[in-house]
Amino acid sequence: MELVRLICSLLLAGVVYAQPGFFPVRDLRAGMRGVGKTVFSGTNIEEFQVEILGVLENVGPKQSLILGRLSGGPLEKTGVMQGMSGSPVYIDGRLVGAVAMAFAFSKEPIAGIRPIQEMLAIDEPASMPPPRRAALWDGQISKNLPGPAEVLAGGGRMVEIATPVSFAGFTKNTIEHFGPQLRALGLEPMQGMSGAGKAQGSAAGAIRPGSMITAQLITGDLSIGADGTVTHIDGNRMWAFGHRFLSIGPTDMPFARSEVLTLLPNLSTSFKISAAREWAGAITQDRSVAVGGELGRHATMLPVSIAIARRGVKGAEPRATYSMNMVRDRILSPFLLQMAVFSAIDVTEQALGESTFAITGHVEFEGNVAPMKLDNTFAGDMNVPAQAAMAMAVPVSYVLQSGFEALRPKRVEISIEAFPSKRTLQIDQVWPSQREARPGDTIELTLVLTGENGQEITRKIPYRIPIGARPGPMQFTAADAMTINLTEFRQMLTQAPKSAAQLVAMMNAMRANTKAYVRVWRT
Repeated sequence: MELVRLICSLLLAGVVYAQPGFFPVRDLRAGMRGVGKTVFSGTNIEEFQVEILGVLENVGPKQSLILGRLSGGPLEKTGVMQGMSGSPVYIDGRLVGAVAMAFAFSKEPIAGIRPIQEMLAIDEPASMPPPRRAALWDGQISKNLPGPAEVLAGGGRMVEIATPVSFAGFTKNTIEHFGPQLRALGLEPMQGMSGAGKAQGSAAGAIRPGSMITAQLITGDLSIGADGTVTHIDGNRMWAFGHRFLSIGPTDMPFARSEVLTLLPNLSTSFKISAAREWAGAITQDRSVAVGGELGRHATMLPVSIAIARRGVKGAEPRATYSMNMVRDRILSPFLLQMAVFSAIDVTEQALGESTFAITGHVEFEGNVAPMKLDNTFAGDMNVPAQAAMAMAVPVSYVLQSGFEALRPKRVEISIEAFPSKRTLQIDQVWPSQREARPGDTIELTLVLTGENGQEITRKIPYRIPIGARPGPMQFTAADAMTINLTEFRQMLTQAPKSAAQLVAMMNAMRANTKAYVRVWRT
């Protein structure tokens, strides 16, 4: 019996040792030394050295930050790198926290370490403030989400280590166009700086503290992935990054185990070049101090297809199709859709010069909600792809941010027809066939539409005055779709819809800008 108890005690001791405890911030002292873990090459987790310099208390609401000097491995040349966010730091085998912040242009690899106790708190909803949401998205995602946190230490400014975001399949112009918004969020967009590997298989069992992971915003023909490091694992729960990704709160975003291809030392900020390899799980929390996820979980994504056809261009590809899955989120999905549409147009069309884009499609929702139609045409001489991409994203954002839980998108399909000319007409003249009429009479309106190169089109519209109409002035207004929409839906746009079905019906009733409209009205 004593032998059995001894064996059980030894086994229990082994389990306790395998699950290291946490080192309290209050017990830290300057000069203490520990080790950190991260991936410098491939998928091998390597150690680096950490010297504790001190603790910055109350840098945020009930938040502290540990200062540490890093050394060992390639850090002497690279300093603190993008992609190291979340690298765990241990003292005496106990977890202290995660590498999370750094000084810009620092000559030494001095980092801010996020205490692990603060990271674990993201699984306690009552302790975390709700994420900020925008009432109406205006195409500028950086206005709707908080930017990177900053801490003043002495005369320096410590900021969150920028999260490297790799784009595959996107045009260079897309990265440059949306780069300012991404950088305002603490994200560093990189084109061609990723292996662009498509995650396959499963590596949930291979994820360890110090492993490199990639949060997947879009997968498929176009892909966007954000790199970071795992800090702690408890069962199937995982904590990483040591700071927020986008601070969107509860989410459902897939992540994959990544392979580091190489390190790129840089005078500004060094970074890892990596490629997503195997699926590992899903990120379920994105808070200011960490991201949290679940190993082996399959995230629910939003399937999107974009087809673009070129008209009137000899030798051009008749049709190109992009299929992808993107994160299903009220703010992120419209922004990602905007980037995808912009890139799909930009890869085949010109940004300057005359062009026209006719865009149709629909957004399907779960349940019995009718699909929302997308139908508009855009023409001009400059930056038309940006106008078309934003115009597609705004109605999707308006619907998703309406507050109706029933409006959960299930699929998005978009078809684009591109023309190498500016196909526009203007209402030049309008006149009635007579100035006075009686109930029952028919008035014929004549509209003259003019375009470039002397183009002129005449349209006649008959209108029969209803029997029993009361005497008095009757107004006829000829206008474009935007003017008519603002007139007809002004009241509805300033009042909250009563149901999801009413909101979608209102959006589907919007006039397409491919026609001129005549509105008959009386004061």
